[in-house]
Amino acid sequence: MNKLTLVILAAGMGSRYGGLKQLDQLGPSGETVMDYSVFDAMRAGFDRVVFIIRRDIEEEFKKTVGSRYADKIQVEYAFQDKEDLPGGFTVPEGRVKPWGTGHAVYAARELLDGPFAVINADDFYGADSYKQLAGYLRECEESAGKIKGAIVSFVLSNTLSENGSVSRGMCASDADGNLCDVVEHTKIYPRDGKIISELPDGSEVEFTGEELVSMNCWGFSSAMVGELERLFLAFLKEKGTELKSEFYLPGVVDTLIKEGRAEIKTLCSKDSWFGVTYQEDKPFVQEALRKLVADGAYPENLNA
Repeated sequence: MNKLTLVILAAGMGSRYGGLKQLDQLGPSGETVMDYSVFDAMRAGFDRVVFIIRRDIEEEFKKTVGSRYADKIQVEYAFQDKEDLPGGFTVPEGRVKPWGTGHAVYAARELLDGPFAVINADDFYGADSYKQLAGYLRECEESAGKIKGAIVSFVLSNTLSENGSVSRGMCASDADGNLCDVVEHTKIYPRDGKIISELPDGSEVEFTGEELVSMNCWGFSSAMVGELERLFLAFLKEKGTELKSEFYLPGVVDTLIKEGRAEIKTLCSKDSWFGVTYQEDKPFVQEALRKLVADGAYPENLNA
């Protein structure tokens, strides 16, 4: 049976949140959102967790988060650095941030030798998401030269923040339940009872709220690693001189699907998603976690 790795993207700077939200203790006994993710992943049968972090938070992260799992699951680290570029490319002068979620997974390339899942550190996906991913990845095999993968999707209306705009990858699937399109919208927000996406050219698109969206909860076969490097090189050739361009993981998947190189199964979690984008989201997340504990979904102290 394939060993399963959970990759947690925890290198974010938290610019909209105003701090390192991935380290914020939001559970009733001081748990981070990541604590619930690792707990659910272990219950689903994942064998290893790889944290993608930055060098400048390494000491605090290992002390605050990583040390909690040392005797429970295999733990490893990879470091996202904007200087970590293939093909002789260099960082343009003035660029501050790394290159996005696709680049974050690329940072763990030397550790990903089997099927793996990818999640955000500050998003709560629920136990059902990990059960579905684990079930898929255990049977995940390459066929006909195609990369195999899965996305756990969520309903758009359940993923918004009342405190500002969010980025979401809009998903479309074919009759066989395979993902056929992911379009990244970087500024979605509720307004006057409607859900609006503001496009880069200033125009707007209105959504119903029933659309399925990517919350960066993915599963892939190990062949995805080579494709990440190939497409990252293509991205750098086109946009490598820009100061704020990002190599989004949903965009990578979308490209592979359109090239006919990937088959991505669309899964839909039975659980609710929630997360912290802004400081004002924090009380909602704390209350949601307290309710889950009260309902018996989790023990009161995950780290006891």
